[in-house]
Formats: sequence, structure tokens, C-alpha cells
Amino acid sequence: MVCHHYPQLDSVEAVKERFNTAGYICTQQIATVVYLASALNKPVLIEGPPGVGKTELAKTCAAVVAKPLVRLQCYEGLDEAKALYEWKYGKQLLYTQILKERLGLLLEGADTLQASLARLHASGDAFYAREFLEPRPLLKALEQPDGAVLLIDEIDKSDAEFESLLLEVLSDFQLSIPELGTVSAQSKPLVFLTSNDTRELSDALKRRCLHLHIDFPSIDLERQILAQRVPDLQQTLTDKLVRFVHSIRGLDLKKAPAVSETLDWARSLLLLHATDLDENTVRQTLNVLLKYEEDIQTADSQMNALLRTLESA
Repeated sequence: MVCHHYPQLDSVEAVKERFNTAGYICTQQIATVVYLASALNKPVLIEGPPGVGKTELAKTCAAVVAKPLVRLQCYEGLDEAKALYEWKYGKQLLYTQILKERLGLLLEGADTLQASLARLHASGDAFYAREFLEPRPLLKALEQPDGAVLLIDEIDKSDAEFESLLLEVLSDFQLSIPELGTVSAQSKPLVFLTSNDTRELSDALKRRCLHLHIDFPSIDLERQILAQRVPDLQQTLTDKLVRFVHSIRGLDLKKAPAVSETLDWARSLLLLHATDLDENTVRQTLNVLLKYEEDIQTADSQMNALLRTLESA
């Protein structure tokens, strides 16, 4: 086993600096967890509401360490054939047809069924060679010779049974394939799992991971993120936009706007050449920030109070 070292992540400050250069403003806590994950070869379980930068963290990490990002998008019913590996049954069948004559020669002289089966069994493993194996994301990540970043996205959307399939990968960085044996990572990948907290994850999975919770950012941090991602937006408008979003998050909404919606709204205002966050501009673009009609109506009913918070700041 090669214990791969990621020199770009060799200190907490290096993580913060390199992520910032890559366009991801991270807190001290996030930088610390990423550094420890690299140093300890531990997966990171990132929990928090949608749209706060959990997936983006893994993507940025792959860019920082200059390694391939291998992504497994989880969903209900996900099984090992889509996550681990599967056999190329079509290719196996094709080879069987092509080698039919060779099989005839192989069975020549076998007078009984038992003798024929014995000869077939002796050669049958050839059809379960590595050439017939189709690697899926988990196996692909383990097979990267120089390391990789493995993103297991929205693990809470998968079935609870699927978690048990992950345990061997998360603890030992290996997979057991009955026909081939154990496949160990050539170089341990950096592993990130994300969860939107739609269900409780098992203790067994959590024990194998470092834990990180990313919540909605503070006003100051969200202002920094906005300045980094949408630098052409005027600073005064950036300040108002961030404070307005934070006020909206205080309402009783079905889905509070996340950082991704804040960025979308900022880019929309930039495209519309908006110079101020006045009532008309807000009402025309509120559907970019809020995704449910009932939330838009809730915000609309509180519009005057929301705009007053900008005047008093």
C-alpha cells in the first residue's frame, strides 16, 4: 500500500490559502478538517443544509491537489453494480460464442457430464478475469495510481443498507470481489461524503469519518464569498444583498435560500445592470432567490419590513 501524501494540504494555513486561491473561502474549522483528513487518511462526512458548499468543497479539493474527482451520486435503490463494480456479461457472452470451437476441443474426450463440468470449471475463471470487470466510482477511485478525490454525494438519499457496502472502503480502502479477491487502493484517495440531513446515518459509518457541519455562513463570510465569486458586483450592492438574504432566512420558509441561491441572485442583478436593491428590483427577481411559490408569497408579504432592515443598517 502506498500512503500517498498531498503536499498542497500539509498545514491548516496551506489549506486556507490554496482553497482561497481556488475560489473557495473556507473557515478555520473547514481548513482544519481537510488538513486532518489528508494527514490521517480519514474520510470526511460533511453535513448541513443544501447549497452551502458541501459538494463544492470536494470539487475544490480535487482542483487544489490536482487529482481526478471521482463522483458517486447517491439515490434510493443504489446498489453495488452502480457503486462498486459489475461484470461485462455481454462481453463474456460474446467471447463464449467466439471461443465455441475452442470449447469443443476442450471438452473432447470427456465422456461424462461430470468430467465435462470439471473441465469447464477448470477454465471458467478465465471469464472472470480483470478484463471483464467494469469498475464503478468506488473501484475507480481505488485504482487511481496517483490518488484521487472520491465524492460520495448525498449519502442520505441512498438506502440504509447501502451504507454497509461502504464500510470496507471507508475503513480499509479496499474492496472484496469474490471472483478476484481483495482489491486494495494503490494510493489512498481523499474521501468526502455529503449529507443534507434527510435521514440519520448509521453509527458504523460515522465512526469511520471525521465530522464536519457546514451551516449558512455569517454575514461577513457570505460577503467574502460573494466578493470572490461575483467580483464585478458593486460593494454597496453586495452588502445590501447579503443582509437582505440573511433577513429572508429568518422568515418561516419551506426552503431558506442557500449560498448557491445568493450567488445566482447576485449574478442575475449584475446581468440586469441593477445598482440598488429597491423594491421593484427585488420583486422582479425574488424567484431566483426562492424556489417555492409559497416562500415567494411569504417574503412578498414582509417586503417592507425586509427593505427597512437595509435602511437601518
